[in-house]
Amino acid sequence: MASTSVAIKTVLIADDNPLVRDRFRAAVEQSGHKAIAVKSTTDLLTRLRADRHHDVDLIVLDLQLPRSPGVELVRSLRRLDDGRVPILVFSGSIASADDVRALAGLGVAGYVNEFSAVAQIMPSLAPHLFPDSFNRRDGPRVALGISVQYRFGNTLAAASALNLSRGGIAIRTTSPLDTGAKIKVRFRMPGSDRDIDAEGRVVWHDRRVGMGIQFETVEPANQAVIDHFVDGHLVPNKKP
Repeated sequence: MASTSVAIKTVLIADDNPLVRDRFRAAVEQSGHKAIAVKSTTDLLTRLRADRHHDVDLIVLDLQLPRSPGVELVRSLRRLDDGRVPILVFSGSIASADDVRALAGLGVAGYVNEFSAVAQIMPSLAPHLFPDSFNRRDGPRVALGISVQYRFGNTLAAASALNLSRGGIAIRTTSPLDTGAKIKVRFRMPGSDRDIDAEGRVVWHDRRVGMGIQFETVEPANQAVIDHFVDGHLVPNKKP
């Protein structure tokens, strides 16, 4: 259960796949918070209309819900809440880079991998539920719960991203490297079919959160993709 000093948050999970719904609901509830799981657009809109006391703190959304898929669903949500509730989108439900640009204009807070293990789910959601605890410095940061591979020497590991900036990426890991360590990372942006490879160094680490990597070598074409994505969202977040 959550500590009594931590506010209990409510997460609204919308996905028509029961395995995804149940996994995310379990992760939220195991952390001592409240989860509301819905499987259709009708249920989602009904629940949000009923949120008269502003009880919902975060929406985690499948863009491919039947009958109202895609960006238009987010527009419908924004008409109901006036942008009040942060929205995370399941990265696998994005159809194209055009969707990413449109979602940026609607203020979507970030993206999360719907296939995340239970242990990785709350770390991906926590920056949006408790933003004051994660704001380490100002600057354009985009919350991005995507899979990341990283290599340190002969060791290859997998993790999930916390956020992305033009100059680096923060990743969630319980075994962060020391500050100054040289590292290689590989990740794929939402709506893209190509991997981005970058080399960098660790500029901060925290065993409760993860580590931040500052890019040192990125191909120009890949840097342009990162820049365009971050500039399109311009979410002041935390340090990479």
